[in-house]
Amino acid sequence: MITENLEQVKKNIRDACLAAGRDPGEVTLIAVSKTKPTELLQEAYDAGARDFGENKVQEIMDKYPQLPADIRWHMIGHLQRNKVKYIVDKAAMIHSVDSFRLAQTIEQEAAKHEVQVPILLEVNVAEEESKFGLKMDEVLPLIERIAEFPHIKVCGLMTIAPFVENAEENRMFFRQLKKLSVDIEAKNINNVSMSVLSMGMTGDYQVAVQEGATMVRVGTGIFGERNYVR
Repeated sequence: MITENLEQVKKNIRDACLAAGRDPGEVTLIAVSKTKPTELLQEAYDAGARDFGENKVQEIMDKYPQLPADIRWHMIGHLQRNKVKYIVDKAAMIHSVDSFRLAQTIEQEAAKHEVQVPILLEVNVAEEESKFGLKMDEVLPLIERIAEFPHIKVCGLMTIAPFVENAEENRMFFRQLKKLSVDIEAKNINNVSMSVLSMGMTGDYQVAVQEGATMVRVGTGIFGERNYVR
């Protein structure tokens, strides 16, 4: 089932790229594997998946030693500062940086491990009270404060759009995030790239791709409905 689902999602991404005149090679599919057992991740890996997204530090720590070393682990959930030290040398990218203090902690822990950590700034484009993330007008000031951190590389922006029945309702949020990334890119800030736009999930990733997403985070569309009972 996972193999078929993965192929279907990849096909949908290709179709969305063609509709928008984009190269499908620009889009990375992240298999959101939170709460899933390692057997299912291995199945997805065997079907070609290499990028996996986790919401909790503990799950990355548990799964990291059990699965192939060439997996790229993406931290996509809210990250507490006291947990940074556990994943700073394991995460290929941290998608959920939303404060100066968190960026500062990542910088300090990355320095200890002598690594440079690619990060994205999480933006709450829709300004939902239930979500973490920066407001649109907070993004540039934060980037300007952290751009000089030598052990962090700002690679772009991430958003978690509202949960909607009709994906079209989120198009404007994706478009706003894309515009913000273009505006920031134009400022040519040292050590800052806007090459990554992490947006779009199972319900709306095709719309996100049409609007410029370079990473989509798909869980249910690959693994089926999540089972939260541990």
